[in-house]
Amino acid sequence: MSDSSSSTPQNPSAPRHPGTPKGCERIAYVVVHREDAAFSDTYGGGGNIIGLDCHLVRPVDTPSDTVVIFMHPTGGGMYLPIMGAMASAGHHVIWANSRYRGTDSALIMEKVVADLGAAVSDAKERLGYERVVLCGWSGGGSLSTYYQSVATLGAGIVDTPAGDPYEVAPELLPAADGLVIMAAHISRHGTLTEWMDASVLDEAKPFERDPSLNLYDPSNPNQPPYTDDFLETYRAAQIARNRRITAWVKGELDALRANGQVNEERAFTVHGTMADPRWLDPAVDPSDRQPNHCYLGDPKVVNDGPVGLARFSTLRSWLSQWSFDDARGDALTAAANVTVPVLVVGNTADDACTPSHTKRLFEAVAHDRKQLHEVQGATHYYTGPDGRTHIAEAVGVVSEFLSTAI
Repeated sequence: MSDSSSSTPQNPSAPRHPGTPKGCERIAYVVVHREDAAFSDTYGGGGNIIGLDCHLVRPVDTPSDTVVIFMHPTGGGMYLPIMGAMASAGHHVIWANSRYRGTDSALIMEKVVADLGAAVSDAKERLGYERVVLCGWSGGGSLSTYYQSVATLGAGIVDTPAGDPYEVAPELLPAADGLVIMAAHISRHGTLTEWMDASVLDEAKPFERDPSLNLYDPSNPNQPPYTDDFLETYRAAQIARNRRITAWVKGELDALRANGQVNEERAFTVHGTMADPRWLDPAVDPSDRQPNHCYLGDPKVVNDGPVGLARFSTLRSWLSQWSFDDARGDALTAAANVTVPVLVVGNTADDACTPSHTKRLFEAVAHDRKQLHEVQGATHYYTGPDGRTHIAEAVGVVSEFLSTAI
């Protein structure tokens, strides 16, 4: 990977965008970097030229030598409330979209790390910020932690979990100066596994389900509140299902390669990916969240709906993004390598990333320059009648961290 460049943002002369807080400006720009690739896993574009659309939101006429960078694997958070609230509090904030904005069906986490490296390099080298703090919100939490681990170890990237060569030089992955993990989960593969419908025993017949494991089958004798024995059985079956899919994926890749089809892919569908007992039983990972609800709505509907985790995948993406044993973007493992100050912010009514994830993330950081704060009653998106109060509290904690720890 080489030849990193970007367009130069210009202060807009048009009226303030309605999604930009009063007293702030929003500058849209593109970071471009190049890589050698045998095939494309994103739609359109310029082949080996990767373009990342970014938004810099900052208070007008308030310079800063520090910038906070957000990136989520699938992007799209330029107008999240946290962005505007951070800028209103006096911070310079960048939302950088990865190349996979809007779709994760072929997402490779190692390539998202490369994208984040390009955004960090651009912020330091072209925009001139002396310090960069990564803020990993939701799925960006494990991404930012994974990135910081790779940057700290200084070996770059050499391949993907599928065994495909993918080289990113260490100098293209500059380490950040601090890490904020906010409303985040431990990893995409860990979260998917906790959410998988354990009653699916045959991926070729996804709607023929074991009634004794089907959380949504009223004839299932195992009903909330769930026993410890049932939860242990269910969790083991979830992991077993993930591993069955992984075994099939590896077999398909091996068959393709044995046939000389080294760059060919296969796309597939995974049904039943929102059947976590915690959504139905408030005693499982207890918190202030609403029972029988998840961040996408009714979990029974989401379980087989079109926007579930890993609903559409490719062989390589499964191994890099969703495989319980093979995916590398694991915040719990990566956090042990992080040496910069870390702030973990959780929300006690989060209906996506529950408090147990918050605590595990905090405990995984090995050093003592870490802080933990939980916003009582806050949901994943800081919605609800007290949403503004909750987000103000979260931003206040981040502001204090930036002023005292960085």
